[in-house]
Amino acid sequence: MYRQKSFENDINTLYLVATPIGNMSEFSFRAIDILKSVDIIACEDTRTTMTLLNHYNIVTPLISHHSHNEESSVLGIMKLLDSGKNVALVSDAGYPLISDPGNLLVSTCIKAGYNVVPVSGPSAFVNALVSSGIITQPFLFHGFLPSTNKQLRRILKEYQHFSYTMIFYVSVHKLTSALEEMIKVFGDREACLAREMTKKHEEFLRGKFSEILDVATELKGEFVLIVKGNPHEKEADIAEIDVSTLIDELVEQGFSASQAIKEIAKKHNLSKNEVYDKYHHTS
Repeated sequence: MYRQKSFENDINTLYLVATPIGNMSEFSFRAIDILKSVDIIACEDTRTTMTLLNHYNIVTPLISHHSHNEESSVLGIMKLLDSGKNVALVSDAGYPLISDPGNLLVSTCIKAGYNVVPVSGPSAFVNALVSSGIITQPFLFHGFLPSTNKQLRRILKEYQHFSYTMIFYVSVHKLTSALEEMIKVFGDREACLAREMTKKHEEFLRGKFSEILDVATELKGEFVLIVKGNPHEKEADIAEIDVSTLIDELVEQGFSASQAIKEIAKKHNLSKNEVYDKYHHTS
């Protein structure tokens, strides 16, 4: 076990700094101070990050760290840490590592014994989740959906009976096809499509997949899709349910046997005949 006490050692540090996802004002004093104090900022796109730095008069040097140069960049950042430098990692918007590069760098830093310290800030999927009106926990964050319908269908089938609220990033070009596939696999569920989070045209579309699909072609921007989970994580299997005990408990509460059978069938999404047969067979 490696125990990191972030602020009780003199070890060099990699800071993970979340940046605004749209509204420039959503940048904390702490994040600004960290970016001013570190020796180097590693970023996805130097032009995008430079706009943010100029806005806050931050003059710290930038280096590029993105998915296409990740392995070589990690080696360079490790050399900086080895030489006594502190480094901040930022993505173009939101939290590093959330559908953005950084996992390799973080795991390498941890193995080398350096501090890895998060600096709180905006996250598109968290913003969308808490505003969706759909139960917030437990939830599953998938990130971006696959680009082909075949891959998309495979992923959706894996989640078909999943009971958690599900969160997906969807590109504008795949929104319509993603919603169509979800209706086929999930049924016409409750969902919330969050668009252009924290920006001027921020919008929440709350309703059934089909209702969102009706206006999908009109929509532009960046999307987070929050999907209500299946109330049953998997299809109910009567063999796994102690029908006799459950019905006897209801009978003790004053239900008739037929009322209890109906209640158990409804609760577990089973056929009344199946429940009746099993109850009388085991009684």
